[in-house]
Amino acid sequence: MGELDRLVQQRRSIRLFQPDKPVPRSHVTAALELARRAPSNSNTQPWHLVLASGTARERLVEALLNESRIREPALPPLPAALETYKYALGQQLYGSLGIARDDAEGRRKAVRLNWRFYNAPLAGIVCMPGGLHHVDSLSVGMYLQTFILGLGARGLGTCVQMLIAGYPDVVRNVLDIPSDYEILCGLAIGYAVEDSPANNLNVPRKSVDDTTVFLDQ
Repeated sequence: MGELDRLVQQRRSIRLFQPDKPVPRSHVTAALELARRAPSNSNTQPWHLVLASGTARERLVEALLNESRIREPALPPLPAALETYKYALGQQLYGSLGIARDDAEGRRKAVRLNWRFYNAPLAGIVCMPGGLHHVDSLSVGMYLQTFILGLGARGLGTCVQMLIAGYPDVVRNVLDIPSDYEILCGLAIGYAVEDSPANNLNVPRKSVDDTTVFLDQ
């Protein structure tokens, strides 16, 4: 239990990776073996993961960068009541990098790192068959969390990237993902640049009391 607690407590979103330090395939395979044990609705196991490295990753990055110059990613907006969390995280992240609020070019450069998977040498695309519903996406989420913890146990960092899902057609075309799969998110995988300020944020979390109700009667 102590090891599991340590892995969860030390997990963080990595936003700068060592691009020239390859990810061992054996580490990824071992983490995938753990992840496939995740629970799912009616044992449907609705997850589908595409992992791109080398020239496949380079093609994806180039396509995403090109598309980002043409239009904004198509993502559903957060409800107004939750937008404060997004702004607070952005302020904390950009502040750690010394990017001022009015530094438009600095912010654009930071956003472009998203499309580069933060320089991670392994880029993941998390998918789910179309026609399923939110209960099934919960199953994929449990699979993804298990995979992330398995990678973390082997010294690898990750960052779940919702922004990648904003260009689903681009991702499908480059990686030959069938049109009947829904693109849920991206996943950057690699070894962290440990001294990067972006990798050492102390992101606040809600307390258990704020999110949990115990009913005894």
